[in-house]
Amino acid sequence: MTPLVISQPVSSLASDEWTSGICNCFDDVPDCCLAFWCLPCYMCITSRNYGECLCLPLLDVFGFIPPSGMSMRASMRERYRIKGTICHDCVCATFCSPCVWCQMSREMKKRTIPIVLGDIICR
Repeated sequence: MTPLVISQPVSSLASDEWTSGICNCFDDVPDCCLAFWCLPCYMCITSRNYGECLCLPLLDVFGFIPPSGMSMRASMRERYRIKGTICHDCVCATFCSPCVWCQMSREMKKRTIPIVLGDIICR
């Protein structure tokens, strides 16, 4: 019987900063166009790609501070070990929501850490 070896995937980037700024929309023009023209769809797609519930971002329409955008940004900072504060996440998610969602999508594409769900690896 061979032993089962489990290893944590390593990020392709070791930086503690975001790979792109909030307003770097020209880094991924098609995504930013989709976010501009249909933000709810884009938020749901990005949330699903991150491994969260597809409909989670729809909660953002019920208040002034968008809970899913803020919490997903904070979670992404923790996952990728990016410097920042929850206060900064709250301000960015509240006043620059489309740009924040585009930044998170770009970050996931650049970091390429697979999400492991049990025995299934999602990329």
